Amino acid sequence: MLLAAASGVALALSFPNYNLSILSWFAVTMLVLAAYHARTAMALLAGFVQGVLFYVIGVPWIDTVMRQYGNVGALTAAGLLGLLAVAGGIIVAFFTWAVALASRRSTVLACVLAPFLWVTLEFARSHLPIIAFPWNLAGYAASGNLAFVQLTTVTGIYGLSFVIVGYGSLLAYAILIGRRAPHAPVRHGPPYGSTSKRSQRAWQRAFTASLILIVVGVVGRYLVPREEPDHTAHLVQTNFPQSEEYPADWGVIHAGELDELERISVDAAITTPGIIVWPEVPAPFSLQDSAFAARARRIAADSAADFLVGVVDWKQGMGGKWEASNSAVLLSPSGRRLFTYDKIRLVPFGEYVPLRRWLTFAGKLTADIGDFTPGAEYSVGQLPDGTFAVFICYEAVFPDEVRQFTLNGAELLINVSNDGWFGRSGAPSQHLMMARVRAVENRRWLLRDTNNGYTVSVDPYGRIAAELAPDIRGQLDAPYAFRDDLTFYAIHGDWFAWLCVIVSVVLLAIAILGRNRGDSPGPRASKAPVP
Repeated sequence: MLLAAASGVALALSFPNYNLSILSWFAVTMLVLAAYHARTAMALLAGFVQGVLFYVIGVPWIDTVMRQYGNVGALTAAGLLGLLAVAGGIIVAFFTWAVALASRRSTVLACVLAPFLWVTLEFARSHLPIIAFPWNLAGYAASGNLAFVQLTTVTGIYGLSFVIVGYGSLLAYAILIGRRAPHAPVRHGPPYGSTSKRSQRAWQRAFTASLILIVVGVVGRYLVPREEPDHTAHLVQTNFPQSEEYPADWGVIHAGELDELERISVDAAITTPGIIVWPEVPAPFSLQDSAFAARARRIAADSAADFLVGVVDWKQGMGGKWEASNSAVLLSPSGRRLFTYDKIRLVPFGEYVPLRRWLTFAGKLTADIGDFTPGAEYSVGQLPDGTFAVFICYEAVFPDEVRQFTLNGAELLINVSNDGWFGRSGAPSQHLMMARVRAVENRRWLLRDTNNGYTVSVDPYGRIAAELAPDIRGQLDAPYAFRDDLTFYAIHGDWFAWLCVIVSVVLLAIAILGRNRGDSPGPRASKAPVP
């Protein structure tokens, strides 16, 4: 239990705002050791403890957001975080159960299964119906290293998770083999030689792997190419305080601040021509509001620039009912609407409430949160020199969905977000960390514009080319370029994750049906003949 708890804490501390990424390389080592030869109930409990601690320590901001902006009590907010932690704990419990089962057959089988199964379960987290939450996958802990993150152009983020967990599993194997008594007999074991020699070879492999990772991580980052930008965008950070509700005269009350933002936008585009971008709707912005629509058209006309702005877009649906979508709209300098993207992946408990009729304990929450209508098309827009696509906020954590924009012809990626909900918790940094990987996976420039930070330009190799300080009102001259080449990942998608699924099924079948090879550590008591 101590090993499992330490694993959950170590993995959580690998991510912002703790930033102890080195711990991620050893977190799964402790979890494999905790599961090794454990009884079924203990293995399940170990995984559950690890998963719960990982979520409670890694994403405590969920509780904060629910209390501050969900208008619910402390117990309900803690309960929602608890539900997420329990779900995560159940997933990790399956991992430790499977490793424990495999370890009864073979130490090698258990340690080989671990990285394949871990990726399989991360892949499952990304595709759970309704409540998919692929936040802080293990691979992101290493994504800040320019050399390591280039692997994602082939495998997606799941390949980087495999490297981290595979290394941790290799260390676990070396430790387990080293626990053997120096001259302990191995019944029915393969002809690998003495246990001490096998242990020596295992540690040699672990040392070699460590050396390779260190060299690649330290030297490899200097070998990553640089991309030269040839365009400039103006990413406007609006820096409006987050609010649960907005009065009808909000636009009048904040007219001075809107005038300031208009001046910032127009002056920047006149000085250096380029598209103006405002973030995911940080206030009651809608083009159905005549006053805001007039201001938006004026910004585009006075700057003689295309203007991409996050709005709540109202449309009449079936039966004439008005429906709202979280959208990004591009206006031409003449004020004509050129492009609209309606957010497809909505935030559970933020933009809609899943299973609303069953969550009666969260009555206040379900009453206060209205439902946005999700979009259905991975739209690609046209700028004077190339094509672009927009994904909004939470969509940045779904690699396969961002990839769809690239397949549809996007030569530039734009991510607009309102991270003001998170305050200065670890969430904004975690969000940026994951969005950066989308740039590398697709080998595209990424322009990320937020309400209060982090507003950045990311090059196709994951470098932050320009950034604006958080919690200020201003604009960033963001360099970028268009690219039309397709990475292996963009073309083939989550092939590596599916490979891990297949291998996991095969190895689990071997664990369940295979014979005991008898190569677990430590001497076994021989049966005495019955007189």
